[in-house]
Amino acid sequence: MNITVVAYDPNWPEVYLQEEHAIQSILRDELVNSFHIGSTSVPNLQAKPIIDILLVVNDINKLVDYTAHFEELGYEVMGEFGIAGRRYFRKGGDERTHQIHAFQYDHIQEIERHLAFRDYLRQNPDICKAYGELKSKLAEHYPTDIDGYSVGKDDFVKKIEKGALKWHWHHR
Repeated sequence: MNITVVAYDPNWPEVYLQEEHAIQSILRDELVNSFHIGSTSVPNLQAKPIIDILLVVNDINKLVDYTAHFEELGYEVMGEFGIAGRRYFRKGGDERTHQIHAFQYDHIQEIERHLAFRDYLRQNPDICKAYGELKSKLAEHYPTDIDGYSVGKDDFVKKIEKGALKWHWHHR
């Protein structure tokens, strides 16, 4: 998988909304809410061009009933994939285009973490710029090494996340 970090694309919100609509038509009453998260949800942030979608559902165990529907939309159904209580779906193979992170409505910590991270970056352009520059440099340095890329940004992400969660509770 080639790691490419690109300039922010103002079409990303619309790409998200199209996918959100398709997912809503599948899940209907099982879906509590959905959110555009990740770097493509933050204006002006350089990003891998992958739309991250956060789904909040009534019963996480019922998502298995929708496997065929997600596969029809082009998703691989990956189960928890390293995070307890999550259901992860990815689309596009090596040229990934979308990722879904689904949690049950009462899995507050993971849901709030994703939303706080997004909102904090939206409100802090200097941190957003530094994060984008770091990702761009890492992508140049590790063009085919997702582990190297991920490890390289891990400390920065943890620092942002800590600040984001404190900011989130301060601004409630």
